[in-house]
Amino acid sequence: MSFAPRFAERFDAVLFDLDGTLIETAPDLCGALNHTLAQAGRDGVVLDQVRHMIGDGARVMLRLGLEATREAMGEAADEAPTDAEIERWFNVLLDYYWDHVADESYAFDGVQPALDSLRAAGLKLAVCTNKPVALSNRLFEKLAMADNFAAVLGGDSLAVRKPDPGHILGTLEAIGVAPDRAVMIGDSANDLNAARNAGIPVVLVTFGYTTVPVQELGADALIDHFDQLLPALDKLA
Repeated sequence: MSFAPRFAERFDAVLFDLDGTLIETAPDLCGALNHTLAQAGRDGVVLDQVRHMIGDGARVMLRLGLEATREAMGEAADEAPTDAEIERWFNVLLDYYWDHVADESYAFDGVQPALDSLRAAGLKLAVCTNKPVALSNRLFEKLAMADNFAAVLGGDSLAVRKPDPGHILGTLEAIGVAPDRAVMIGDSANDLNAARNAGIPVVLVTFGYTTVPVQELGADALIDHFDQLLPALDKLA
């Protein structure tokens, strides 16, 4: 006789952040940002810098990239990029990234076995990301991961996005699951705050993209590898 894992009795759905949680996307985002900065006549940035620019969407990443390279252009330290400058280069970044979205990106070790186990236990899986939904779906298709998810909601899918709890609640509505039957897996304060405000528990990975160490954010659980996800969910249950 087989028994359902404890987490399958407690949860009906698991929501995931994308960048830095499910997939290592920083190398391709860095490539797209540096291509754009070069077109703008600026020096590039290094991968470790980009890891701290991801999470609030491509416009914010572009703005941070322009700010990080302004001294080489002789700009004042407090001279922020204008909205017009951001818009001028935004589509350049997106067009390049569309063509190179999965050149070097890959699912973190242990992700697919964990997704397989969660689905086998009867849970619905969905993605709640600030990445544009078209780019998110393209990336999942390129990596042959699209079939894992009942829904993918990007930063442009709703009128709000993380850390607004409406992004999580809208994702749950899309898959027909109540908030008290769901858990969020992410890598940053945006994920934690959205989950907290939506009233659902949150597990954070320690290897993602964050400006604040995840150990300081107060998640319900931390995992260093996706092999630890199912045991962590069992403990939460």
